[in-house]
Amino acid sequence: MFVRTASERDLAAVRALLVETWHATYDALYGADQVEEITADWHSIASLKARMARPNSEFLVADDGERLGGMAYAAATTDPKIVMLHQLYVHPSAQRAGLGRMLLREIEDSFPDARLIRLEVEQANAPAVAFYRANGFTPVGETANCGGGQSGIPAWSWKKCSPDRQG
Repeated sequence: MFVRTASERDLAAVRALLVETWHATYDALYGADQVEEITADWHSIASLKARMARPNSEFLVADDGERLGGMAYAAATTDPKIVMLHQLYVHPSAQRAGLGRMLLREIEDSFPDARLIRLEVEQANAPAVAFYRANGFTPVGETANCGGGQSGIPAWSWKKCSPDRQG
């Protein structure tokens, strides 16, 4: 797999990857119906297309030429030195093979002036919590509404400071 910037022609495959990954990760926590409702909104083609068009952002896919193994999306906040990692997902069949780390490194490289990367991670998603901890993130708070709005999904807020700058 190699990491590259996503294009509009990737959106259907990204959506399929997100829907399958969300069901594999969250059905046991929220039930298939709620996961379907969330993915219909958050991972619709229109939502993905809007993210892709956002200025000061990076939308990546991990691709082997035949299928997508993962994706990541991050955007600078109103302070360009602070980046929000909104999404980093690896297909269940491709997890634990280094794709998440590859995507995260590429996101970090895409924002060379950033001194801080922030993210939200669902508290009950133990593999994701372990991944972010292993990659230098530390918890800094909580939210009752992961992903914004009134999602009702509890999450921890995490941060990672650039090693050569203070955060």
